Amino acid sequence: MKRSRRRCSVRDILAEIVEKKRAIVAEAKKNRPIDELKENLPCGTFRMAEHFRWRGWELIAECKLQSPAKGRLTTSHSVLELADIYTAAGAAVLSVHTDPHFLGSNEDFAAVRARVDTPLLRKDFIIDPYQVYEARALGADAVLLIVRILTPEQLKELLYLIWSLGMDALVEVHDRADLEIAQQTPAEFIGINNRNLVTFETSVQTTLDLLPYADMSRTIISESGIFTCDDAMCVHKAGCKGVLVGEGLVRAADVGAFAKELSEVGIKEQ
Repeated sequence: MKRSRRRCSVRDILAEIVEKKRAIVAEAKKNRPIDELKENLPCGTFRMAEHFRWRGWELIAECKLQSPAKGRLTTSHSVLELADIYTAAGAAVLSVHTDPHFLGSNEDFAAVRARVDTPLLRKDFIIDPYQVYEARALGADAVLLIVRILTPEQLKELLYLIWSLGMDALVEVHDRADLEIAQQTPAEFIGINNRNLVTFETSVQTTLDLLPYADMSRTIISESGIFTCDDAMCVHKAGCKGVLVGEGLVRAADVGAFAKELSEVGIKEQ
């Protein structure tokens, strides 16, 4: 009974976010119809996958200014400054928010795209094919898909659409049920989010608990809750091929130094 009540609470929180997202997408469709968005849309070249094939470990560094749970995380750097720092530190991919809950915007994403050549992941609550076309129009190389807010049919539809546009998909899971759904698709990248959606606390133990059930022939990424190199080393030794880090980076005493350390975790273990 307890689990049922907690799951309802989680779904209520996500439902509120998704409802706001539906309104944002509806407005975007009015301002720029999908046919216009698709016009002369260049196809991507699966740049995130290409980078991950080079080494057995990579850092996805997140240009994150704010968290819905913790508020403003940094006032020391702008999104563009973080993009410059992460790129110089050797991050394989940059994650850039376009959702207002994280102070993200399409304008920020476009500005980062114009600034760096590093592969970019669009971080948002993707619920509509329109957002996938929009991501490619913004110059995204990859898109986040959150299993919890999609039906299995929607997940597959969006996954194949992303691939048809030459982009990669990072399919995010929070628990074993999510993981089972993700692995019923041919998703190459699966991100295990270490954040508890009820308490908003993070623990890499979530990744460690789910890895025994994960198909390790896929690229497994540990997301959130990475605050030290030991955290990153821990999930790498357990079989993860990379980490997605936001708060841990922007709150570090030296953002660039920590980003460099995280990007070199795989090298240190060789």
